[in-house]
Amino acid sequence: MRYRHSTAQSAEYLRLALKRMAQQEASLHPASYAIWYEYVAGINPDLQVAIDSRLTVAGRLDDETTYGLYSRHVAGLDAQAALRIGDSVSHLVDQVAESAVAAGDHAGRFGSSLERWGESLSGASDAGLVPGLADILRGTRDMQQAINTLRGRLDESTREAQQLRQEVVRAREEALIDALTGLANRKGFDRALSFCMQEASTDAPGPCLLMIDLDHFKRLNDGHGHLFGDRVLATIGQILRANVKGKDTAARYGGEEFAVILPQTPRGGAVGLAEALRAMVANCRVRRGGSNDALIGNISVSIGVADHVAGESAADFIGRADRALYAAKVQGRNRVSLAPRPQPDAGK
Repeated sequence: MRYRHSTAQSAEYLRLALKRMAQQEASLHPASYAIWYEYVAGINPDLQVAIDSRLTVAGRLDDETTYGLYSRHVAGLDAQAALRIGDSVSHLVDQVAESAVAAGDHAGRFGSSLERWGESLSGASDAGLVPGLADILRGTRDMQQAINTLRGRLDESTREAQQLRQEVVRAREEALIDALTGLANRKGFDRALSFCMQEASTDAPGPCLLMIDLDHFKRLNDGHGHLFGDRVLATIGQILRANVKGKDTAARYGGEEFAVILPQTPRGGAVGLAEALRAMVANCRVRRGGSNDALIGNISVSIGVADHVAGESAADFIGRADRALYAAKVQGRNRVSLAPRPQPDAGK
């Protein structure tokens, strides 16, 4: 196990790491948290030397440098482990926030009691008090001031905990999002499909899966350049984001391939959505470069559709949708193909 720190140690490293992260140009993503956690924890000497060297030269770390340091010095920490750390950090922040609120409430009640007691004694002069009572009154006033100071610090800790929680949520979300298209990435797709299949019911329609591939992507890149290819992928991402809503998930599966998970959609509805998406892509025009450049058309996608069969594994489900996508390619591209359902084993 890579990290063997107690909760108290982890909380302190969290505070120190996020402080360091906030001083950099890089976004607050798991790779950034991983390198700074190991830096402040002092468990990766080579990483510390590399970071100190970079900071001496550049002053701050950008995303490219951060990912490079992560790749070279924290390669054993995969994306799934980073997400697990994010979960632990989020739970830890919740505990800190709850403790701060509870302590603040207790401090407030104690402070109010001291205030009432001090007011009841304030009518008497210090000289007229029973010996020792004057000291108690002065101590009460000092304690009351200390309580007010404590409450202020606890309120500040609560605000910091809320901010940390938001930063952790944002970092975890970035770990599941494809930067170019804004869709879920492959890790996000795997998580969404796993959850979808766990929740699937034999009494309800769905889930259905769309596998989508951009036709002749190499030709687009060769003819118009890779930047234009990225524009096309981003445009398809926009179309999917605008038309895949609610519990459905649109993802960039990899390269020029996309996927849509439809947890509660029957196969007829899935085919209808696939046809609509295909038509929208076919009708879109993408500008080659600047605002004065020509719009390029002749963009199309092929789509394979599969509806889940009870007892089918995720790999088999994806495989049937992928074979339907291949069939759409073979049939001429720019079309939708529905995967046949597997036939029951006659020997059973």
